[in-house]
Amino acid sequence: MKAVRAMPLLLAALGLAPAVPPTCAAANPAPPPNILIFLVDDMGVMDTSVPFLTDQAGNPKRHPLNDYYRTPNMERLAAQGIRFNDFCAMSVCSPTRISILTGQNAARHRTTNWINPDSDNAGPQGAPDWNWHGLKSGDITLPGLLRTAGYRTIHVGKGHFAPRGDPGADPANLGFDVNVAGASFGSPATYYGERNYGNVGGPVQKKAPNAVLGLAPYHGTKTFLTEALTMEANRRLTECVDAGKPFFLYFAHYAVHAPFNSDPRFAAHYQDSGKPANAQAFATLIEGMDKSLGDVLQHLEELGVAQNTLVFFLGDNGSDAPLGGPHVVACAAPLRGKKGSHYEGGTRVPFIAAWAKADPANPHQQRLRIPSGVIQSQQAAVQDLFPTVLGIVGVPIPTGHVVDGFRLDTLLTGRPDATRPRQFLMHYPHAPHRSDYFTVWRDGDWKVVYHYFPTEVSGGSHYQLFNLARDPFEQTDLAATEPAQLERMMQGLVASLERHRAVYPVAKETRQPVRPVLP
Repeated sequence: MKAVRAMPLLLAALGLAPAVPPTCAAANPAPPPNILIFLVDDMGVMDTSVPFLTDQAGNPKRHPLNDYYRTPNMERLAAQGIRFNDFCAMSVCSPTRISILTGQNAARHRTTNWINPDSDNAGPQGAPDWNWHGLKSGDITLPGLLRTAGYRTIHVGKGHFAPRGDPGADPANLGFDVNVAGASFGSPATYYGERNYGNVGGPVQKKAPNAVLGLAPYHGTKTFLTEALTMEANRRLTECVDAGKPFFLYFAHYAVHAPFNSDPRFAAHYQDSGKPANAQAFATLIEGMDKSLGDVLQHLEELGVAQNTLVFFLGDNGSDAPLGGPHVVACAAPLRGKKGSHYEGGTRVPFIAAWAKADPANPHQQRLRIPSGVIQSQQAAVQDLFPTVLGIVGVPIPTGHVVDGFRLDTLLTGRPDATRPRQFLMHYPHAPHRSDYFTVWRDGDWKVVYHYFPTEVSGGSHYQLFNLARDPFEQTDLAATEPAQLERMMQGLVASLERHRAVYPVAKETRQPVRPVLP
């Protein structure tokens, strides 16, 4: 089962043969690296026992939430690899997921909101020309390009790439050879196998619109959804290794998204925490997700391919932990805000990269030397995964496909990368949500938020301005006291939106686009 079939033609095309004399290379080529993207739904940077935030000296700093959650396998992965303390995602899920698969910022691919499976959810004054239909058959995607290069591409878990009935709702139409449980919706009907994950049977008389499909063998059992998906993922990995195929596994958990069903395997760990029932249930979802990570890493080692597998662990948007209101500090403390908001608690997510098993003799690990236990403080974002993965495996980006992301190779080695701009654009021309109709622009230490229709959330102003180096938790709005910086940042925000060909919310009376106004 551990033998991997030689693929000399593919290796020659990708330039991945080991650095040995030609006569030996032809006889014993190295298999291409496997890629695992382990994506957790609604997991913010503080929903873990791994400290991502740092003190002024750049050392990891624990906060109370790090002591509440139990994620030993994340700790193990972080100890053997590198974690980023300033990794950004879109503030809601579908935009991030499409950015991972396309390498484009949401402002460019225009899926700027989560996709309601059954109706266009632009919002009352939302951009009418946003991309509600998401990804479509024939779109250039990361799995599609890897499949063309000889990889078996596997989707397990949450899709949420397109509305119900659209071809793109099925990941099998987006470049994946295998789709397990991916569909149009973002949250499962239930995590409980006893309730058939929302499908008809046993106590369930009517199928839920968000019933999780493809898991019939687990219906009527006590198999929690997170565990069922893990077992399916490991089964597909075994099939790949038995077939001698390199794999790309996109393992996108429904956890830790609502409903906050308590995972009974871990409930006792939190029952004396003094936190509300939903907060305890959320913590069990976190711990169950972490067990899944450990189970997959263990399975890769048992299959003999761990040293040849590159793992990227991340969340898709800020935390939605049910610990408080939309903008109170408690949810992502000490960060401000949560999922859907314009604050860092809405866009900062955990990100860890590591080889599943360290092996200094592995030719791919020699080319990409990921240090152990290191924190990378330079800013990066979800659209960077697309060019990074393609670059590592040697697959070119098709001509004409615009990519907003930058390769992470240098950052993954623990070094700074002076060639990367320290910028991030988050565009949300929609409502209703925790924050409505806004654009975020980060440039270096500075961050500006433009509110198209000022509300109480914005303090009644179009502008909020923060210096994240001096004020990482966004407590002091400098828009009124730093007019020169505000003007500079707003000029950058406007230019970035235009460069990405963004769509805008509309005026209530005229239905004409409303563009940002400089101060």
